[in-house]
Amino acid sequence: MLIDSVNGAPSPVAIGADVLEALREGGRHHMDHYSGHRLPYACLSAHGLRQRMVKLDGPDAGRVLEVTDASGGYASACLGAGHSAALEAFQHVYPRSGYVTDQVGSLERASFLRAVCGQGGLWADHFPSDEYHVSGRNSGSEGVELALRLVLESIWDARRLAPRAGREGRRTILAFEGAWHGWTAATQALVNRRHYRVGLPDALAEGQYGVRVMFLPFGDREALDGFFREHGATLAAVFVEPIQGDAGILVPPNGYLRHLAGLCRSHDALLVSDEVLTFAKTGRFFAMADGDGPIPTDVTVIGKSLGLGVMPVSMVIARRHLAVRSSGAVATNDLRPLACGLMLAGLREMVDGSLLTRSATLGKELRLRLQEEVVDPHPDVFREVRGLGYLNGIELTEHASVAVPRFRALLIENGVFAEFMAGAGRRSCGHRYLFPALRIAPPLIADRDDLGVIVEGICAATATFQEELK
Repeated sequence: MLIDSVNGAPSPVAIGADVLEALREGGRHHMDHYSGHRLPYACLSAHGLRQRMVKLDGPDAGRVLEVTDASGGYASACLGAGHSAALEAFQHVYPRSGYVTDQVGSLERASFLRAVCGQGGLWADHFPSDEYHVSGRNSGSEGVELALRLVLESIWDARRLAPRAGREGRRTILAFEGAWHGWTAATQALVNRRHYRVGLPDALAEGQYGVRVMFLPFGDREALDGFFREHGATLAAVFVEPIQGDAGILVPPNGYLRHLAGLCRSHDALLVSDEVLTFAKTGRFFAMADGDGPIPTDVTVIGKSLGLGVMPVSMVIARRHLAVRSSGAVATNDLRPLACGLMLAGLREMVDGSLLTRSATLGKELRLRLQEEVVDPHPDVFREVRGLGYLNGIELTEHASVAVPRFRALLIENGVFAEFMAGAGRRSCGHRYLFPALRIAPPLIADRDDLGVIVEGICAATATFQEELK
């Protein structure tokens, strides 16, 4: 008999046939975005980092597993499941706040924006209130698409319905190999992977007002300097992840991001920072920073952790001169009161609990343990550990990368729920091929003991996986 991690009561080691069939039927109704390779598990209940999962197929279908969450729901549930901050927001904000859209102000929205962007606000060092304004979206992809729209509007004179004087030739956007900026038709243009783009029209390149997107290997300063020398005069904007996520948690060399910001500034190009994944994950709110403080950007997109894994929400923070023509970017859910109350409650919990500071310290310990206990003993499976704070990745070897679905199942069977990033693949300028990486991005509430459980589960799963690879 297992103990239910949600309420401490005994829980069965297996579920009944009726519940199992209901879960299977639900899976059949749900569109499968994984080409038949969706995980054969379902979550029955969760609290904090602990999840009760059940296996849906095979000879032991219906068996219940106790699993520790090392992924945070695509790195979004930064306070884990069932946190009191989220519950209190729903209990206190929802009954009184209404559902006004962005055309009408609200106290909840005002309280949130003053707390983060007002004088002395949480993010005032990055985004002074007299220089930036904010818009809310439903997802990271939508946020990046709005950022892209702001870039396009910056080279267009909406009053004259003609290219903006002095910006006529700014028809180039720079992005980076291995980046992931979303799945919408427009944001796919920022992804240079054939698998995701072949057969689909390039929304940015069509028509007389199209722009071209060019790509460089991330972190290569020499390639960056060369690009700006050759294309700086035609560059409209640069889109960058401060730490590349889907590429395998790639951390740039010291000074690279500040150098990039300086190049953009000197060439009058906009710098767009995609912090959808990195927000509140690297030991601070924003990864666009270094030892000298915040690195200035023109547009920053945040998401995932912002909604606590409870509500789909993102934010676009842009310089005040960047805007979209009248009513051209109205969104039904632009910072609705309930979302604002939820976000503010979550941010206060992060600050009051010193969760960001703690994740910076414990993240270093986690990477050291992963190197010594996981990577070093299993060189046939892993290449290296990379990361910052609670955003970490362990790159697989070529040999191991062919069996990612099996490895993920073994992790679950050994009590760890984690995700794999695709890796950057083939890169230019002589940089090596980057294989998929195991992403370890637990909720911020994870303590030292929780991280120990995660490492132990990964060790056990890896040992079995390595035996199967032989």
